[in-house]
Amino acid sequence: MATRRWHENHGQRARSNYLAVPLGGRVLFAFVLLVACAIFQQGAMGQARRIEIGDFAKAVSVSDPQISPDGKSIVYAVSRMNMEQDRHDRELVLLEIVTGAQRVLTHDRKDAGSPRWSPAGDRIAFLAAVGPAKEEKAQIFVLSMHGGDAAKITDAPNGVEQFAWRPNGTEIAYVTADEAENKKDIEKHLDAFEIGDNGYLETKAPTPSHIWLVAADGGKPRRLTSGSWSLPKVLPPSSPSSPLSWSPDGKWLAFTKQENPHSGDSDLRTVQILSVDTGDIRKLTKHQNFEGFGLFSPDGSQLAYWFPREGDRANENEIFVTPASGGDGQDATRSIDRNILRAIWMPDGKSLLVGGHDGAQVGLWLQPLSGAAKQLALGDVSPSWSFWVDATVGRNGEIAFAGSTPNQPSELYYMASTNDAPKRLTNYNQEIAALSLGRTERIEWQGPDKFHEDGVLIYPPGFQKAKKYPLVLIIHGGPRAASTTQFSFLPQFVAAQDCVVFQPNYRGSENLGNAYTRAIWNDAGAGPGRDVMAGIDAVKKLGFVDEARIAVSGWSYGGYMTTWLIGHYQIWKVAMAGAAVTNMYDQYNLADFNVTERYIFNGSPYVGDNIKAYRDQSPITYASQMKTPTLILSDTGDFRVTVTQSYELYHALKDNGVPVRFFAYPVGGHFPADPVRQQDVYRRWAEWLVQNLK
Repeated sequence: MATRRWHENHGQRARSNYLAVPLGGRVLFAFVLLVACAIFQQGAMGQARRIEIGDFAKAVSVSDPQISPDGKSIVYAVSRMNMEQDRHDRELVLLEIVTGAQRVLTHDRKDAGSPRWSPAGDRIAFLAAVGPAKEEKAQIFVLSMHGGDAAKITDAPNGVEQFAWRPNGTEIAYVTADEAENKKDIEKHLDAFEIGDNGYLETKAPTPSHIWLVAADGGKPRRLTSGSWSLPKVLPPSSPSSPLSWSPDGKWLAFTKQENPHSGDSDLRTVQILSVDTGDIRKLTKHQNFEGFGLFSPDGSQLAYWFPREGDRANENEIFVTPASGGDGQDATRSIDRNILRAIWMPDGKSLLVGGHDGAQVGLWLQPLSGAAKQLALGDVSPSWSFWVDATVGRNGEIAFAGSTPNQPSELYYMASTNDAPKRLTNYNQEIAALSLGRTERIEWQGPDKFHEDGVLIYPPGFQKAKKYPLVLIIHGGPRAASTTQFSFLPQFVAAQDCVVFQPNYRGSENLGNAYTRAIWNDAGAGPGRDVMAGIDAVKKLGFVDEARIAVSGWSYGGYMTTWLIGHYQIWKVAMAGAAVTNMYDQYNLADFNVTERYIFNGSPYVGDNIKAYRDQSPITYASQMKTPTLILSDTGDFRVTVTQSYELYHALKDNGVPVRFFAYPVGGHFPADPVRQQDVYRRWAEWLVQNLK
């Protein structure tokens, strides 16, 4: 499980997963920053022009591919930006693998997503928004592949969070939040609620989410679970809700149980097995926390699940496999030594397809239950990532995934087997791919504390090595994430302004092994700061950096690193701090994950002398040393990184006579969800940097 989840992957975003990647919808947030602004003059006649702000709205997102049971087709979600109505329009598309023919399935359904084939392949179930504006709820629809309109089969008052077909195809299990027990009192304004480990923006007590069962053709649903405990709830950027998993005989459901619905208690999660007929629930392992994503093997004899190495949340996430009868099982992915955020059983039940960041790309591995893992040859293609790898496996071992290359945003890719190279099946973003884009490459250097480190460089189009260029740092968030070479709008756009963009993977990043990932424990800023500075020195040695024009920027934990760096090093000409973590007390007390900050340090700030570590690792402590002109951006309703911290930074800089501007967006979320505000963030971000680097 991610230790810190403060950032968002900007740009391409898939609503069904949020935090991932596609440029449309609820993001599947983290933080491989994608998108920005400013306009660059078009090049010489006949040459491809450089990327411009208007290209932001042209990007199309592909997500959540699902291979049909017969292996002939793939259904997936496509999201486009509607700037006039300030929304993301998402629909489901069916693609025939052999011919490439495409057919839109959901012209008449708003925000359709999460497509899932019935076991026989004769129907597709999906989620779509229903209800008046601002009161829409996701409900399950079922569409026959023989023709006709999709039928709505649920009417859950609080909407459907996720669902899964029963293996016989007759029923669908789904998850929905309970109604408040005191609903009538709340209507009379008797609405005081008891505070638990919840974020400070909550205005009512969270209600548990539970499992229901409904016939595939509709009817009265049957409740399967109840109680004060809950299935996990997620807010982006995060991995998606831990999915339901049916045993092949349809008798059992694997799910993740959280001891209560408070977001700050998200560590108290374990995998459970439900008997659908009797309602009995049993715990799978002896662990008390940190589990999730239990998945039955094809024959039902085993389950794979997520759990941190050695049960230590500072370590990377790994995939464990255990008998369905119970037990902790074995760590199946230890030898890969990467933070694994997806596991899919291969059809033979003897191996798993797993994925996660690897160096400056997103990798896929075939991991046998016994034996060495084999990394799949993906070339320059990286599967989409947003605390989750967006891939699927067919019944014959074929693979489909949403992914991108350094020069082309999100498309659908297909591999007939694990031995084949990925084949691109769509070309939604050919217009962007045809632009004059900056060359992208991985850079490596020897960092402090004996770490071999890496990052990504993007050069301006027409780069000349003999020329001196401004250097702009765009630092990823997370911190358990990574910058990769896959297409990213923001770095490409800044590079188009004749800047070199540098995206360092500092310690805490998940792409270079467990030792590097956990090295950030109780060292939130100083160690990562030394890594970034070592990376800058490596770039300087290449000979093209104008050392008088270096900028630093980032969102979320990237904002934390920005404020830490301007408080400890005086090499910056300009900075941009978006949704910046500046005060560890606020994170512990007010943010949605609140008390889970104790895993970053050595416990609560209010126990022993731990408060010193929280103070020493808060950038705001060093405000008097900050001299860099800084732009601050934040959402007023940010639950992940409270806007209070941006206010603190603003007043600290202003009171010390440092040039500062602060713009807040009157919306909820860790990053604006609508395309108009997204574009405005990128415009302000890029303009501030470029104008101050002149």
